[in-house]
Amino acid sequence: MQSTIRRKDGVVMNIPELSTALSSSRLLNQVGTAMLSKSLDDAESAGADMIQMMDRSMELSVNPSVGSNIDVLI
Repeated sequence: MQSTIRRKDGVVMNIPELSTALSSSRLLNQVGTAMLSKSLDDAESAGADMIQMMDRSMELSVNPSVGSNIDVLI
C-alpha cells in the first residue's frame, strides 16, 4: 500500500505523517483546554477566598475602638 501521494501539481503528501500531526494537534488542544479549565478554577477559588477575607476584615473594622485614634508627635 502506498502511503505517499503525489498530486498533479507535484506536491507530495505523506498520509501517515499528516495523521500523526493531526492527532498531536488534537492532543495539544485537549491539554491546553484542561489547563485553562484548571486555571479558571484556581482563579475562582482565589476570588472566593479574597471575598471571605474582606468580609472578615469588615467585621473587625466595625469595632469603633480600632483605628479611631491617631497619635501624632510634633
